[in-house]
Amino acid sequence: MNRVLPVLTVIGVIVAVWYAATVWMNRTWVYDQAARDGVEVSFAQLVPATLNQERPVLPAPHQVVTELVKSTFGMKVTSKKSLVYHGWVTLSATLLGFAIGTGAGVLLAVGIIHNRAMDLSVMPWAIASQTIPILAIAPMIIVVLNSIGVQGLLPKAIISAYLSFFPVVVGMVKGLRSPDAMQLDLLRTYNATGSETFAKLRLPSSMPYLFTSLKVGIAASLVGAIVGELPTGAVAGLGARLLSGSYYGQTVQIWAALFAAALVAAALVALVGVIEGRVLRRMGMAR
Repeated sequence: MNRVLPVLTVIGVIVAVWYAATVWMNRTWVYDQAARDGVEVSFAQLVPATLNQERPVLPAPHQVVTELVKSTFGMKVTSKKSLVYHGWVTLSATLLGFAIGTGAGVLLAVGIIHNRAMDLSVMPWAIASQTIPILAIAPMIIVVLNSIGVQGLLPKAIISAYLSFFPVVVGMVKGLRSPDAMQLDLLRTYNATGSETFAKLRLPSSMPYLFTSLKVGIAASLVGAIVGELPTGAVAGLGARLLSGSYYGQTVQIWAALFAAALVAAALVALVGVIEGRVLRRMGMAR
């Protein structure tokens, strides 16, 4: 209870502020309608009128929840209006991109640890690559890959990989370098080879760092998949849902898609956390 109460308090404050902001931001439309009809609006009439608009500037929390439930459970998963359908399209690109980014990140980290030239050359480039806004580079990737006939899932996955590989590189390099000099000297006294030192000391020591970076990376992969759907005019995916909502002024739909993306990200991070717990326990590491 001591842990739950602070969380519920924060959620309650956020919801209260959200409702207050909804009334304030949607009030203009209510006043305009009242002025056209030549009537005055009291505060008691203003509040329900602002909280139940069809196309509000800021949807109320209950409107977002209602749309989220309806789009998730109220229709077939094959429906083009189902968030399950759109979520699966985005999730497919996310997982593929995450796999590519993680593989590239781990390989780069291993190379950086074992090769000083890579450490001095590749690492600065990896850092510099993250200074390029993803919204600027995503259309370029889409156009270039389309020009050579690569379409569909792979372009979005590459954008996801672009965002996810950097946390993995940084975390893995930090983890592989975490053994101290005494541990390394101990293995040298046993005449351990470089590969044995890597397999028995560096790699196990890097696991907590790796899983921490994987949690960041998988959330970044989801962002990359959604961003990859925006410049293509995609008809499927959470990014496409956001686009269609913006085209037709369906703000409730936009917010429902945003919350669906947040829930998917939370589920993916939680899944990585579960895998982390099992792996570290199996390795005998305290949690």
